[in-house]
Parts: sequence; structure tokens; C-alpha cells
Amino acid sequence: MTDRAPHPHPSGLSVPAPAADGAPAGHRTSTSERGSFISAGCSCGWRGAARRARSQARTDAERHLTAAARPE
Repeated sequence: MTDRAPHPHPSGLSVPAPAADGAPAGHRTSTSERGSFISAGCSCGWRGAARRARSQARTDAERHLTAAARPE
């Protein structure tokens, strides 16, 4: 079982523990299709641009998770 308590950060900020799948706490991405377009979205409310390539929509989601994992 993974400990979900915030981990101490060298800057003194509290950083939430990542989810079991490695995503930052509170962030779950998915993709949705509308016609010939696909877009990525996150449980935090973020939405990626509509893309024609599934691979690009997945890359958008990965970049969002990477940015969300960075401490502010």
C-alpha cells in the first residue's frame, strides 16, 4: 500500500504523494474523441487541444502530468 501523506520538499513546501500509477495526486488523464478529433483531459479540469493524432493527444496528457508534478 502506498503512503498518500504529503512528502517533504527541500524548499519546505508540501508536495502531495504521487498516485500508484505515478500521476500527481488529483490528476487523472483520459482522452475523448469527437468526430475525427481527439483531445486529452484531466480530472483537475485541464483540457488539451483537439488533435487528429491520438499519439499527440497522449503526449499532451503526459506533458500535463509532468508539469503538474513539478513543485511550484
